[in-house]
Amino acid sequence: MENQYITVSQLSRYLKFKFDQDSNLSCVFLKGEISNFKQHTRGHLYFTIKDESSRINAVMFYTQASKLTFHPEDGMKVMVIGHVSVYEATGSYQIYVDDLKQDGVGNLYIEYEKLKKKLASEGLFDPSKKKKIPKFPETIGIITAPTGAAIKDILSTIKRRWPITKTILFPSLVQGASAAPEIVKQIKKAQEYDLDLLIVGRGGGSIEDLWCFNDEEVARTLYECSIPVISAVGHEIDFTIADYVADLRAPTPTGAAEMAVPNQVDFYNYLRQINLRLNKAIMNDIHRNREKLETLQNSYILKNPLSIYQIKEQKFDTLYEKLYLVMNAILVNERSLLENKIGKVSNLIEKNLENNKNLYFSFLNKLEILNPILTLKRGYSITKINQTIITSVQKVKKNDKITIDLEDGSILSTVHDVIKN
Repeated sequence: MENQYITVSQLSRYLKFKFDQDSNLSCVFLKGEISNFKQHTRGHLYFTIKDESSRINAVMFYTQASKLTFHPEDGMKVMVIGHVSVYEATGSYQIYVDDLKQDGVGNLYIEYEKLKKKLASEGLFDPSKKKKIPKFPETIGIITAPTGAAIKDILSTIKRRWPITKTILFPSLVQGASAAPEIVKQIKKAQEYDLDLLIVGRGGGSIEDLWCFNDEEVARTLYECSIPVISAVGHEIDFTIADYVADLRAPTPTGAAEMAVPNQVDFYNYLRQINLRLNKAIMNDIHRNREKLETLQNSYILKNPLSIYQIKEQKFDTLYEKLYLVMNAILVNERSLLENKIGKVSNLIEKNLENNKNLYFSFLNKLEILNPILTLKRGYSITKINQTIITSVQKVKKNDKITIDLEDGSILSTVHDVIKN
C-alpha cells in the first residue's frame, strides 16, 4: 500500500510534464493588466497578469526582457505571448513570457493619475504645508492591520531604537472596499488622543491591495489631520496618493519606524561626543584662564600696586595745575571785563545825573515863571466867582458875589455894575 504514495516533488514533476506536453499551452496569447511588477537585479522580470476575475504569475527572463522598448509598470495593460508550465519549487503554474507588448494603461492607473493631478492642483501636496516631524516623540499612533508583518516591524523597530516611546494601535482594515472608510475613521479617532506623531500604512501588495490609500477621502482626511503623519504604504517602489499628502513618506513600515524615532545607540554616541567636546572646551577655557591669571600675577602692577596710585596722583597734580592756571586766567579776564563794564556804567550814571540836573533847573525856571504867587507879588490879583477864575466880564452880572485874591489875602465884594468895552 505504501507504494501508492508519491512525493510532492514527484507530483509537481508529473504536472509539469503534462503542461509541457499540451500543445495548447506551448504557445499562449494573453491580454491583461500588470500588477506586482518586480525587476530582479539580474534583469529578469516577475509580475502578475490579471483581468477582472483571475490572475496568473508571469516571468520574463533577461534574454527576452532586454529586447523590450518600454518599461513595464503596475497598472499597464499588455499583450503577452508565452508558454504555460509548472514551477516545481512551488507547485504553481505560470506563464513564461517570450514577447510583451503594451495594450494601453489600466483603469486603476488612470484613476490614480487623475486624482493625483486634481489633489496636486488644490495644494494637498504642497511641501510648504507639511508639518514638522518631532525628533523625540513621546507617544506615537499607528493605523494599520492589527495582525501581519507591518505592525510587528513597526513595534519591534521602535522598541529597539527608542524604547521609551509609547505606542497606541488604531486597528484598521488596510485592504478591500471597506478599508478606506475604516482608515478615515481611525485617523479622526487618533486626533482625540495626545499624540506627537501618527504612522499610517501597511505592507506591500498589488495596486489593488494598496488602492484604499489612493482613496480621495483618505487623502483629504490625512491633509486635514492636526498630527504630523508618516505614510508607510507598501514597498519602496510603491507610491500612493497617501504618500504625497502625508508630511513624510517612508519606503516601508520599518522605514517609517526608523524615521519616527531616533536610534538610542546613535543618540548615546552623540551624547558621548558632546560630552567629550564639552570637557575639551572646558579644559581649554581653564587653560586659557590659567594663563591669563599667571600673566596677571606676574604683571608689574600687581607686584607694585602703589605704582597705580602714584601714577594717578601725578596725573592728578598735572591736571590740578592746568586747572588752576586756566581758572586764574579766566578770573583775571573776567575781572578786567567787569572793571571795564563798571567804568562804563559810572560814566553813564554821571552823564545821566548831569543831564537830569540841567533838566531840573530848566523846569524849575519855567515853574517860577508860571508861579501865580510871583505874579501876585508884582501887584496883580485873581478874581473868582464860586471858586472859578473870571476871565471875561461876560461871565459876571450885577450883584454877583466875587472873591479877589491878592498876595497877602482875599477881598470879598459884590458887583454893583458891569462895564463892557
